[in-house]
Amino acid sequence: MMFRPLPVLACLALTACAAGPDYTAPEIGLTSTFAEGDAGPIGQVGARRWWTDLNDPLLNDLVTRGLAQNLSLAAAEERIAAARAALAQTGVRAAVDGGLSAGSTRGGSDVQAAGTRSSTTLTADIAIDLFGRVARARQSAAADLGAAEAGAGVTRLAYLSGIVGAYIEARYAQNALALTRQTITTRERTLEITRNQRASGAATELDEAQVLALLDTARADIPRLEATFLSNVYALATLLAEPAAPLVTRMQRGAPQPRPRGTAATGIPADLVRNRPDVRQAERQFAAAVADVGVAAAQMYPSLSLSGSVTEGGNSAWSFGPSITQAILGLPRQRAARQQAEAQAREAEIAWRAAVLDAVEDVQTTNSTWRRDQQRAALLGRSVGSYDRALTLSQENFSAGALSLLDLLDTDRALAQARLAEAAAIRDVAVNWATLQVALGAGAFAR
Repeated sequence: MMFRPLPVLACLALTACAAGPDYTAPEIGLTSTFAEGDAGPIGQVGARRWWTDLNDPLLNDLVTRGLAQNLSLAAAEERIAAARAALAQTGVRAAVDGGLSAGSTRGGSDVQAAGTRSSTTLTADIAIDLFGRVARARQSAAADLGAAEAGAGVTRLAYLSGIVGAYIEARYAQNALALTRQTITTRERTLEITRNQRASGAATELDEAQVLALLDTARADIPRLEATFLSNVYALATLLAEPAAPLVTRMQRGAPQPRPRGTAATGIPADLVRNRPDVRQAERQFAAAVADVGVAAAQMYPSLSLSGSVTEGGNSAWSFGPSITQAILGLPRQRAARQQAEAQAREAEIAWRAAVLDAVEDVQTTNSTWRRDQQRAALLGRSVGSYDRALTLSQENFSAGALSLLDLLDTDRALAQARLAEAAAIRDVAVNWATLQVALGAGAFAR
């Protein structure tokens, strides 16, 4: 009967006044728009599956599979589970303790007959949270859980950046291989023309050697590009936690280089505070640090607890009463602990502010680069068309003897360089567009 008041006392442990500062969400002054950005907010984009805008079914499949089985994401989920379990240990669970013990002994002596003695003891101890140590500890654990959840978003963005980036690089290498083989075919034709002219006395051995050298240069690029393709496919396999061989076979079937369509809205800097998981994580870490100040402060005040026990068997007994504890000799150490917690809270706020500013810089830098990559890719596309026409005319004039071999080879070299430059520019457009999505926090909580 005496233990019925325990639930009420447990509530008292959670509703007492709390020492230390109450948490207030930090604020920071931000401009109304990004440099070169649009003016409208984009809202919450954490669940947006932005990679589908690249219109590549295989990429969509790889990302979806990876989200379900990537090992880094699995580890992040376990960190959330650990933080959730830590939170479950706070509050009433931290304020109430007790147990049940039972024992049985048998004994006797020369003057006493043998007998068995059994006893059962129930004990309970409740900490009355007068100064909010338990409450602040729960606030800290809740903030740690929020930080772990935001940390999973950071991990998810890193995964998306890795898998989309590796896929784009693999397709670029594959396209560069096709363009290099096209260049090899062109130079083989030039070598055939040169040999025919040499047979007729219109070209020299030096001319043939120059064409052959240029042809071998193109052939030498093949192993390097194949290695680039395979290394990125192997990276994809690692991100998927799957064997590489089946994926290599699937990727070798080929596909166009991924290229985003349309424009990308950047929103406003204020959007980053709720969309960027690293910013959210820093804010939750700040909240936990503020709560830890309260925990440290409460340690400096007296602690009150109620304890009781009931023993049945043999000589039955019971006891119940309060106890109060006040640290005396340990106060200097506890005061230093509070000062340490306060400094760590100020550091956490500074880290949050730095995260916000870094996020704004990420968006502005990537958006600026992506816009100019688009311009460069368009101009290089026009350049390839012009050089392709020039090479056709050069080959015709060289065959007719109206153009020198040196001029033909210069045009051939320029076309090959322009083709690869265009492919690299298309890759850069896709990479920086994807990087912009990550910088905005898009997809941080996508499934």
